[in-house]
Amino acid sequence: QASPSSILAALFSFSRFGFGIMGGSEKAIEREQALPGRKTKMRVARTHHVLGTPLEGPWPAGMKVLVMASGCFWGSEKGTWRLPGGGIYSTAVGYAAGFTPNPTYEEVGTGQTGSTEAVQVVFDPDKVSAVDTLRWFWESHDPTQGMGQGSDRGTMYRSGLYYFDDEQRKLIEASKAAYEVALRGAGRGMGNITTEIRAASDFEQ
Repeated sequence: QASPSSILAALFSFSRFGFGIMGGSEKAIEREQALPGRKTKMRVARTHHVLGTPLEGPWPAGMKVLVMASGCFWGSEKGTWRLPGGGIYSTAVGYAAGFTPNPTYEEVGTGQTGSTEAVQVVFDPDKVSAVDTLRWFWESHDPTQGMGQGSDRGTMYRSGLYYFDDEQRKLIEASKAAYEVALRGAGRGMGNITTEIRAASDFEQ
């Protein structure tokens, strides 16, 4: 059985980052169509420049991890810092849920890696609940836009939630159902929620 750290490493491939509006293919690819990538991981700093905490595990006992994709990862990461209670222990941006190992920024931009821009959020559930974290996720972007957010279009900007245990899965699915009803009732969005919900272990390599 794979360890949580190996699952996370496979799901969440760190890479080089860039800025600006970006466009790419809005058609999902199959594994056999993906770029080959590389075995070597990107080197990252030991600690977060803002939070001062480690960027990679192992994490302190009791911490929970959730990987969220809601469009451009820079704004998403900064948004999680505003969650109340001081419960956000560490965050990191990178590329998740793709087929290409350790993709570069340029490779992700081609739409040929299967990856989406994502934020790894490590939080203390005694200070900020998973429910509060998910509330922020749903309300921080439009989860009905399919392969993109606003003017940023392409599979790398799709909405996604990637869970690590059955408890997270149930919370995610329940919150999705609740927000779908709320959006329809308010006449908001472009239709059904299109957020990809999958187990982190689906992406083990």
